[in-house]
Amino acid sequence: MKIFNSYNLKIGLLILLIFTLSTSFAQTESGASSIPFEMIVVLGFAFLVVVIVLMVAMMMLKVLNTIVKDQAVKKAEDEGVVFVEEAGMWEKLDKKFLTQAVPIEDERSIILDHDYDGIKELDNHLPPWWKYLFYLTVVFAVAYLLIYHVFESMPLQTQEYNNELALAEAQKASLVAEGGGPSIDENNVVYSSDEAILASGAKIYLMNCAPCHKDNGEGGIGPNLTDEYWVNNGGSISNIFSAVKYGFPSRGMISWEPLLSPQKMRVGASYVKSINGSNPAKAKAAQGELYGEEEDATAADDSTLAADSTVVSE
Repeated sequence: MKIFNSYNLKIGLLILLIFTLSTSFAQTESGASSIPFEMIVVLGFAFLVVVIVLMVAMMMLKVLNTIVKDQAVKKAEDEGVVFVEEAGMWEKLDKKFLTQAVPIEDERSIILDHDYDGIKELDNHLPPWWKYLFYLTVVFAVAYLLIYHVFESMPLQTQEYNNELALAEAQKASLVAEGGGPSIDENNVVYSSDEAILASGAKIYLMNCAPCHKDNGEGGIGPNLTDEYWVNNGGSISNIFSAVKYGFPSRGMISWEPLLSPQKMRVGASYVKSINGSNPAKAKAAQGELYGEEEDATAADDSTLAADSTVVSE
């Protein structure tokens, strides 16, 4: 009985197995921060044991194969027949599925009748693996045509792209709704006179603005916020919001955009505008330029601002 005639397959399998184990072990080491050192040592030892066992098994198979071959040769000699070595697993696989190459000594059996000045042609066929791959592409093409174009049971790539865009827009709308409404900037900000909103704005003001502008807006390090003189081009809600958002680095006022959400800046700006003209005691002298009355649009729906009235202490 023939066990193996070629060791190429065994060596290839061993190399593949060692490579696989090495990759797995490398991945284990890459995550060593979460795996105890003792576990890494154990895994390394187990890997080494597996390699040694495989090498010993291959040597035993080689010895066993040699013994079986010697017995087969001796039996053939006793029976007076020529010993013909049986093809190994790799040769059988190659002959049946891979190349089906005809040995040189047997090429006469596939010579065609054509003769071109002494040049003859062999009737070699395409390798089976190539033909099987071609058949597979034909099957795939037919299935693709039926699924995507005939029955339209699955979307084409263009439709998938459009679906992903629609999904992204839906997710964006959901996030905007959860965040309190559309994105707010100095171009669309609106003033609110709602008492709850102004109370929320007062808390934001005291936490962030009072150290420079004092508790009542009378001014300290920063200018007075209750008179008609402004250093930010006016006292409209848009101008106040812009001042809070971008700050005045040259005058020592930071940009609050990284620290406050647009909703909170709108709430705070509404409060600052509400205290204009309150004339607090010990108000600081006017700074900037005088601006007259500026009308601001008042939000018809303060629900998005109200969402911030309960989170100003963050």
